Amino acid sequence: MNKIIDAEAEMILRPANPTDLFDVLALNNQAVPAVNPLEIADLEWFAEVAHTFLVGELERRIEGFLIGLEGAGLAYPSANYRWFSSRYDRFLYVDRVVVAPSAFGRGMGQAFYRSFVNQATDHPVLCAEVNTRPRNERSLDFHAAFGFEPVGSQDTEGDTKTVQMLAVDLAAFNKE
Repeated sequence: MNKIIDAEAEMILRPANPTDLFDVLALNNQAVPAVNPLEIADLEWFAEVAHTFLVGELERRIEGFLIGLEGAGLAYPSANYRWFSSRYDRFLYVDRVVVAPSAFGRGMGQAFYRSFVNQATDHPVLCAEVNTRPRNERSLDFHAAFGFEPVGSQDTEGDTKTVQMLAVDLAAFNKE
């Protein structure tokens, strides 16, 4: 994938490279509990297996990232990924998307999702999950605006978290 540049937002989306991983790790772990904490080994694994691993830059600083997986069958211990894998054969899965608060409202999350969907073919559904305990209202609103619909929920992490499972039909998703 080549760089995607949005001149109006002065945003660059590009594939993550090994030198980005520590910046991505810091962004991820600052976003806890909206996402689970990671270690550098986790990001190295994602870099190897992810269908899509993008970073977003504003003013030459990494201000967000998206890790997207393709379909079932990965040896990934995520309860949420396994939930979708048990219900769909062909799907795209947003494992995590993080945007720094300093970049909120600049369209980076939307750009990540559009890029991920446009890079993948022959998948009928895009899946994601969002915490409802602790509640992540910003992410719930973001996903609803993209047409995601609830398809289930589950408690995770020893019943300390609840996630709403979401899906959107990609045939109806505007890829423009």
